[in-house]
Amino acid sequence: MFASFKQIFTSKNRDLLKRILFTLAALLVFNIGATTILVPGVEVDASKMSYLEILSAMSGGAFTKASVFALGVTPYITAQIVIQLLCADIVPYLSELSKQGGVGRRKLNQITRIVGIALAFLQGYMYSFAYIGNGSPMDYMVYSLILTAGTALLMWIGDQITIKGIGNGISLIIMAGIISVLPGMFENLWNELIPNGFLGISIFIAFIIIFVAIIVGVIYVESAERRIPIQYANKSTSTLGKQNYIPFKLNSAGVMPVIFASALLSIPQILSSVIKNGGFKIFVETYLNYTKGFGIFIYIILIFAFTYFYTFMQLKPKEMSDNLNKNGGYIPGIRPGKETTQYVKTVLKRITIVGATFLTALAILPIVFDKISNLKTSITISGTGLLIVVGVALETYKQLESQLINRTYTKGRRRRRI
Repeated sequence: MFASFKQIFTSKNRDLLKRILFTLAALLVFNIGATTILVPGVEVDASKMSYLEILSAMSGGAFTKASVFALGVTPYITAQIVIQLLCADIVPYLSELSKQGGVGRRKLNQITRIVGIALAFLQGYMYSFAYIGNGSPMDYMVYSLILTAGTALLMWIGDQITIKGIGNGISLIIMAGIISVLPGMFENLWNELIPNGFLGISIFIAFIIIFVAIIVGVIYVESAERRIPIQYANKSTSTLGKQNYIPFKLNSAGVMPVIFASALLSIPQILSSVIKNGGFKIFVETYLNYTKGFGIFIYIILIFAFTYFYTFMQLKPKEMSDNLNKNGGYIPGIRPGKETTQYVKTVLKRITIVGATFLTALAILPIVFDKISNLKTSITISGTGLLIVVGVALETYKQLESQLINRTYTKGRRRRRI
């Protein structure tokens, strides 16, 4: 790992270093916009925004500060998922585009951006009621347009990072937003615990140990795979020199199920602030608040449901079985066709139970922490945030490492030819 980083600073990889610096500069622009460029005339009570902690974490705290980047890239992510769902033989036109290769992907990308902008305006208009207590229709409209413009700018910055930088731009923006709030959180924790003397310092050290342990656990789960061995007709393991397999990640759905579940349960909260009906507000706080009683139960059910749904939406057993059959591959001991499809389904169902349990534990971790501690709401252990950070960091590192290996391999071939 350290050897790979040393290669970046060599003169032969100067262009790669420029890409990294460009990425860091773009993320700095995002951080400045999220922390310092605020919407004028809007004051937010952060304690009233606790039901949207995931959105706030993904935007680097911009949501609770009423920044121009308050929505972050969440609308674009939502649009991507919606388009993916519609491509699954629901809308024939989109399904055809998904099968047309590069041209189809570019058109789908354009459609996704349009849908993302529309969702940003819709979400901005809904959130404006939570920000602005008794504003005029023009106030709500102006605030919605500002949030939409902020999301559009972040989408463009994300594209520039992907093209001119390193890694996936949208994912890196989300990761940067989460990381940016960590120093302030540790500073607040230290300032709150240090007056307690030795006991406070002990609690601070224990907090850091737990934090690091969660990161190690997330890395372990993110790297865990269930490998299904496969063989090809007229080819044996000995002739190939290695075993072929299909890798299934233990957590194939990533953090999306948690985002979906929290976003879905946040809709009634937003509506209660818009409708301002006493009975409806009491009902929402009693049964649909995912930090309390029955709301936690619904939250867990939604996470499990979305985990299964998103996993089988991405990994389609029927398509896997068909592709194996076309390429002359098969799973040893399993007949091609329906039996292979059923076998893959069974494996996915079993590992998804573990993945969904892991996601649920990370999702309710900050809720439990807030219940048992008397610390500020800004001080918490966000398991889902750490999951996003670790996942994006691992993918970015793999991409960087693959580029270095590819360059070394290419140079080696050139030398041999000479």
